[in-house]
Amino acid sequence: MSGIAGGTLLDHMLLRRSAEVYAAGADRRDKALWREVLAEDCVIEGPGFSIPGREANLGSIDHLAAMFRATVHRVHNQLARIDGNRASGETYCTADHLQADATILSWSIRYQDEWRREDAVWRFTRRELIVDWEEMRPVTVRGPA
Repeated sequence: MSGIAGGTLLDHMLLRRSAEVYAAGADRRDKALWREVLAEDCVIEGPGFSIPGREANLGSIDHLAAMFRATVHRVHNQLARIDGNRASGETYCTADHLQADATILSWSIRYQDEWRREDAVWRFTRRELIVDWEEMRPVTVRGPA
């Protein structure tokens, strides 16, 4: 399927999969998952930070583990434009962060994404995290979290 967004339907599915793998890596604290979808020269930016390079970004998983008891990232809609082996787009996400005091910090996120196809795998070269709003709410924790 070609069209205004370029690429094939498979390309668009693989771009979405990269966002889903990224989310699962964050929630599972699994650096191997992030390694699959981050280019070696990737830059991840957000409010007050900019982290260049895959290895440096893998350290963000340690920060998540230190800051929050658990996280749940949900990938929503994604719009991407593909031009050959490069793509850019926007990925919506809701990220819930369980804090030590049994409150949830929930972020409504829009990632501004750039990818490069490397060996048939779409990898992020840049992710800019934009938090549109946040919400705090108490929760009852059940289970190991």
